[in-house]
Amino acid sequence: MKKKELLELINKSIDEGIHVVDKEGKTLLYNETMANLEGLEVEEVMDKNLFEVLPSLEGESTLMKVIETDAPILRNPQIYFNEYGKGINTINSTWPIKSNGEIIGAVEVARDITKIKKMIEEILSYGANTNGKYEENREFEMFVFDDIIGKSPQILNAKELAKMVSQTDSNVFIIGESGTGKEMFAQSIHKYSDRENKPYIVENCAALPATLLESLLFGTTKGAFTGAIDRPGLFQQADGGTLVLDEINSMPLSLQAKFLRAIQEKRFRPVGGEKETKVDVRLIAITNEDPLKLIEEEKLREDLFFRLSVVNLFVPPLRDRGKDEIKLLTDYFIEKISKEMGKTGIRLSEKAKEFIYEYHWPGNVRELANVIEGAINLLGNEQEITLDLFPYYLRKNNQIKQTLDFSEYSNTNIDSIDHYKFIKEEAISLSQYLERIEKDIIKRALQDEDENISQAAKVLKLTRQGLQYKINKLRLRV
Repeated sequence: MKKKELLELINKSIDEGIHVVDKEGKTLLYNETMANLEGLEVEEVMDKNLFEVLPSLEGESTLMKVIETDAPILRNPQIYFNEYGKGINTINSTWPIKSNGEIIGAVEVARDITKIKKMIEEILSYGANTNGKYEENREFEMFVFDDIIGKSPQILNAKELAKMVSQTDSNVFIIGESGTGKEMFAQSIHKYSDRENKPYIVENCAALPATLLESLLFGTTKGAFTGAIDRPGLFQQADGGTLVLDEINSMPLSLQAKFLRAIQEKRFRPVGGEKETKVDVRLIAITNEDPLKLIEEEKLREDLFFRLSVVNLFVPPLRDRGKDEIKLLTDYFIEKISKEMGKTGIRLSEKAKEFIYEYHWPGNVRELANVIEGAINLLGNEQEITLDLFPYYLRKNNQIKQTLDFSEYSNTNIDSIDHYKFIKEEAISLSQYLERIEKDIIKRALQDEDENISQAAKVLKLTRQGLQYKINKLRLRV
């Protein structure tokens, strides 16, 4: 392929804008995506000086800055105007171009964030106009502890711990699988605390691009890329109340460092600002993954985890809460949903009942509620929920077992066990199998070390806190 053809392919087929200049600022390459983004024509820009077509960039151009400093600028938000006055909002990454060790130009890759910027501004404006009370203005009431249904020791212990921590201002780290009711606990903690009448704000860290999460959390000041006026972030809007961050591990590590500092010092600097703002915010972090694994995978800073987990609250999965709990929740949902739909006398068939009590419920309480609601919707004039009213994916997995029998392997070298065959024959999930192995190994280590957690942690190459977390998660008795 000739050089000219290659450049034409780049111009037409890449979704990101690309702009290449020489060390004097003359444009050498400018693709159609960048032209559309900046409201210009490729011919208007090619072979011309950068500031001739984009005069508002003079003194602010990241292309020229990397040429001057020999340092790349990555994921940099930028707002500027073309020669026709059109506003342009981008996230740019810019690198110097070298030949034989000498800088000869720079290349910039840009992504249009105008629509995302508008969404962020609407979110921040909404919060500012309602004094930050996102959740107080909802059409439905927040959950309280009485809404968390259950009588099993696991759920009662979790509720008791949550009630105790509600009376303090300590940060809480809530861990649990999807559908276990983590946000119900977060809302209940807020409602049970002295901050009940203060703001309660929830943000899912995975719901927004990482490049804009900082602006959403800390706000912006006049002149920053999100607009020409000051906008308070969620931290400021939650002042005096509670800020809940779901999927905390989706926050970039670089932002986690700033977040950690804000937690420690109870003050932060808005994006583009010079002055620090002091806040009084109670933080609740939520994750549906093992935080120690996230730390190992470098998705969560260890120091941030320990700072947030002053109190570590584990919400148990439904399958570990026992059949009596599943029966209690099933009866509760049948009664509640039937009443909402104006139906009476709804009951389960024996086969449907047997299935519900034996199924492993990977979606937990949320899945159980949805299955019951779906079945009642399909009942018509009937009153008995039968197995055929359940979703296909459930009926397909009707034979899943909940227990493992390692007896025949008790004196066998683990390397000689056919793990795949075991999983296949027992019809269990990989996560169930690995959890049982982990539980057996930890129990063995604790037995060998006379229940000394510190010594067992050394044997297993874990920190003491890490082993204690696993003991709590697996509900082992020490």
